[in-house]
Amino acid sequence: MRCKKNNVLYALLLLIAFSSCKEEKAVITEKKPNIIYIMADDHTTQGFGIYGSRLASLNPTPTLDKIAKEGMIFDNCFVSNSICTPSRAAIMTGQNSQMNGVLDLDGRLEPARQFLPIEMKKLGYQTAIVGKWHLKEEPAAFDYYQVLPGQGKYFDPEFRVRGDKPWPNNTVKTKGHSSDMVTDITLDWLKTKRDPNKPFFLVHQFKAPHDDFENAPRYESYLADTFIPEPESLYERGNNGSIATRGKNDSLTRIIGSSVSHRNLIRNQAMNIYVDSSIHRAYRDADKIRPEEYVKWEMDDEERKYTSKVYQDYVKKYLRCVKGVDDNVKRLMDYLEAEGLMDNTIIVYTGDQGFMLGEHDFIDKRWMYEESMRMPFFVRYPEKIKAGSRTDAIINNTDFAPTLIELAGGSTPDYMQGKSFKTILETGKEPEDWQKSTYYRYWMHMAHRHQNPAHFGVRTKEYKLIFFYGKYYVDTSDPNAEWDRENWGNDFDTDTPAAWEFYDLKKDPKEMNNAYKDPAYAEVIADLKKELLRLREDLNETDEKYPHIQKVIDAHWND
Repeated sequence: MRCKKNNVLYALLLLIAFSSCKEEKAVITEKKPNIIYIMADDHTTQGFGIYGSRLASLNPTPTLDKIAKEGMIFDNCFVSNSICTPSRAAIMTGQNSQMNGVLDLDGRLEPARQFLPIEMKKLGYQTAIVGKWHLKEEPAAFDYYQVLPGQGKYFDPEFRVRGDKPWPNNTVKTKGHSSDMVTDITLDWLKTKRDPNKPFFLVHQFKAPHDDFENAPRYESYLADTFIPEPESLYERGNNGSIATRGKNDSLTRIIGSSVSHRNLIRNQAMNIYVDSSIHRAYRDADKIRPEEYVKWEMDDEERKYTSKVYQDYVKKYLRCVKGVDDNVKRLMDYLEAEGLMDNTIIVYTGDQGFMLGEHDFIDKRWMYEESMRMPFFVRYPEKIKAGSRTDAIINNTDFAPTLIELAGGSTPDYMQGKSFKTILETGKEPEDWQKSTYYRYWMHMAHRHQNPAHFGVRTKEYKLIFFYGKYYVDTSDPNAEWDRENWGNDFDTDTPAAWEFYDLKKDPKEMNNAYKDPAYAEVIADLKKELLRLREDLNETDEKYPHIQKVIDAHWND
């Protein structure tokens, strides 16, 4: 009898043990994924293999290309404002500039509006940010931070940390190149500071390859003997632009849009390298020339040779910084692999905007032109995202936060303007009701010696419509208006002409022909203007607060 009771008891214990194992297995299966969001500064789509640009054959990003091919690549990811601070604010808030209040480089994002880490913490995530922050206020919504002050330095960077003193007075110094230091700090956090019992949301942000490019010394020989393919538009702009960006009879080409060549008298890459040549000496003090002294720009043979020399130097430095980013991402991936974290970690990679690498003889970003507006973006997560997948669905940087929140098991907050593309990631299909356009606005005007006129516009899969309104967003005629001349001002603080530009991106992907005046596109342009009005209303991006700008819009809407 006792034997039978023992057998029954044994059977019950086995059943309980088996049930416990099943429950434990179920808990493990439902474990939330870790998320690593990696962003490099000014890493444009031209600087990858996966986007098939003229630089792809140089194989500049073997590690990043591998990650991208193991997940989903987005071909139509766009920034809403191609400048560092507003882009980062859009990513952190899921909101456009007027909604989040960060219109330009002076913008700030206080802890109460650092929505992305706030929402991730609600979902049980341990949060951390390392590297470039650039939003001025303390990133206190993160559990852990070690961030660069402002833009930060390429070499021996100092980092701001949480400590006994008020922000931003707690700092640590490092010795080495910024890309290496950022990765060292991230790896240290992963190894020694994170809670292994919690999923983590880690934001890892490189300073590189922001200009002026300074690569680690070990990359000096990289591409040294390689000829870098040059964009044709470096030497010939064709019908790109308008009276707003070129002036009547090209009269403004000497001051609008910082250049590779000596074209721009105020800021050009040729000024950044010294070559003892007569052509360089002649331009040394060119930014002192007044508008009435402009001479129409013509690129003769000597200038063409010099521009090519500058371009080769410029892009090699850029790609050496990119190489440092790629190698450091490999260090991070190697750690995840060694620790068995790779498959349960969502890896996101992007840049904070695009960047002009000589296209139309432009450097820097700010423009709504394709190389500046397009962002690289790909996501790897083997459990939910099919390897080798690709989409042309339109997304923008306000969509990042909603998507990350939903991937973490949450839902998009009502206060966010962006939309989650989680369904696209998991199914590979674009929903029928998915957005067919994206809005862009560059608020600053002729600022920081890059000299880009203020503009806004709409981009669809096929077309792009841009309106250059050429005004400061603060009415400088108002004596009571606040205007930061030190941050925005220059020797040519005048309004520029208003004008429209339209590009058929299927026929003209390099944007060499402004077809706004072509009657064949009249109906398409009319529809795009309707869509532009709708987006401005829906996104709270109208100019009710700035009547002097609205006056220009009204006067030129039907030009």
